[in-house]
Amino acid sequence: MAKSVENTPVPHFLTGADIILPDRILSGHTLVVEGERIVEIIGGGPRAVGPSEVVVNLQGLVIAPGFIDVHMHGVMGIDVLDGPGAVRRVAELLPRWGVTAFCPTTIACTPTVLETFLREVGSLRESAAGTGARILPAHLESNFINPGYRGAQPLDCLRSGPSANSREARPFSAADVLAVIQRCRPDVGIITLAPEIDGGMRLLQDFIAAGLRVSLGHSGATLDQAQEAIALGARHATHLFNRMSPMSHRDPGLTGAVLSNDDIAAELICDGQHVHPAVMRVAIAAKGAAKIMAITDGTAGSGLAVGSRARLGGQAITVQEVARLDDGTMAGSVLTMDRAFARLVAGAGVDLVQAATMCSTTPARELALRGHGVIAPGAVADLVVLDASLDVRQTWIAGRRVYASE
Repeated sequence: MAKSVENTPVPHFLTGADIILPDRILSGHTLVVEGERIVEIIGGGPRAVGPSEVVVNLQGLVIAPGFIDVHMHGVMGIDVLDGPGAVRRVAELLPRWGVTAFCPTTIACTPTVLETFLREVGSLRESAAGTGARILPAHLESNFINPGYRGAQPLDCLRSGPSANSREARPFSAADVLAVIQRCRPDVGIITLAPEIDGGMRLLQDFIAAGLRVSLGHSGATLDQAQEAIALGARHATHLFNRMSPMSHRDPGLTGAVLSNDDIAAELICDGQHVHPAVMRVAIAAKGAAKIMAITDGTAGSGLAVGSRARLGGQAITVQEVARLDDGTMAGSVLTMDRAFARLVAGAGVDLVQAATMCSTTPARELALRGHGVIAPGAVADLVVLDASLDVRQTWIAGRRVYASE
């Protein structure tokens, strides 16, 4: 009996584009994608193809590894905490901006809201991939941060670490939040924590023991406190420079600890507003592209016109040069990952290889996403195709073209 070929993957030959490899840009080659993976990179145009093979002409364009955003709250009027269906809708929109994977990111919220969100994250992660960006375990920009560095985080949702005392006389306790995290543990990837809060170091140790990636942020930690947290296993810093103790030449603070320690990778909001391009260059020079993760910190205002209204965890925000609360507090960005990539090139002065490293390779490596974030034989075919203006022309996820611009 003849073997069925009904489900045999159709090879696609992506030809004509420059290809961003981990160490250089390759011209005059063809990327061969079969099924979910890149199978080879061949010199020149495609070989003679058979009737079931497809040539994709990308002349004059650039192929980069798909963007991975480890810190984003929403897009196009949708916040991930809006309730059932919100995370799915965000995932479906993101390929338009070259995002192939993301960590849905919360702000501090009630245990009920948190559990609803994490249950959806878990359900979507277990289901078959559709046309949306891959949903990674969530980033909790959590209840356990320093109130003095909270920014747009709601004060009434912030808690210290649990103590041996009786239940807090408030609608919910730290223990209630921790119980949700424990129940939904597989769907929590990153948790932002201020190590200097009461019980913070113990929380940090407990989270690390549970396999969570602890990120230092929204914190007034001293240099010594930050170094202790890193020594205990913190490996991530939430939006470097923003809402953390600043650095001076005599008092390095948390910022100085992050910049000077190779054990910790740092998020960098690349909108040119949260961090001045000159300071972006300083951070990249200090840590190298291999330890910087470009993020959007995007909100539901991302992709909307200036003056538009949206929400951040139930709070009203207005789209300006950034997202702002009604009292003027900066409340995340209105950035998308394609513009983060372009800002790194035009504003921070890095080359395309370094920009791809920070937008794709470093996030994938730090989150232990094997086969992601690079273009190489055997890697997952999550790709973004850019034009000369670094606008997204196509996005491929698992070897399928899920977005194409007009």
